[in-house]
Amino acid sequence: MTRILFICHGNICRSPMAEFVMKRLAQEAGVSSSLLIASAATSSEELGNPVYPPARAELARHGIGCAGKTARRITPADYDRFDLLICMDRANVRNALRVFGGDPEGKLSLLMDYTSRPGDVADPWYTGDFSAAYRDIDAGCRALLSTLFPA
Repeated sequence: MTRILFICHGNICRSPMAEFVMKRLAQEAGVSSSLLIASAATSSEELGNPVYPPARAELARHGIGCAGKTARRITPADYDRFDLLICMDRANVRNALRVFGGDPEGKLSLLMDYTSRPGDVADPWYTGDFSAAYRDIDAGCRALLSTLFPA
């Protein structure tokens, strides 16, 4: 089983979107039982809060639910608990490296690095463009899934 943790700043927008998009794609591909998929924050600002309403609405537009998800923060133990620690942007990587005390096993990556357009996932917190974030996340998750399960 491959254990994936998606990481963003607050765990209320991009990382939970990635969590639930990936869960849907894994289900559609018939590989759900081979993956454990979760998400978390690098900060403690939103702990316990649900997915941000515009992010939840964007997921719903694509037929994806996220009921019951609340924000949690990464812990040093997550480094050992997960095989892949996938961040939404470079700031998330820097913050995760501090929490994990480094990345000796090379588990940290950016979601968009799995695509032909490496870099950061669009951040809707500042732009309000949840559709752009969804497009990046969907492309990244599809590319990740095809990396894990080549056709």
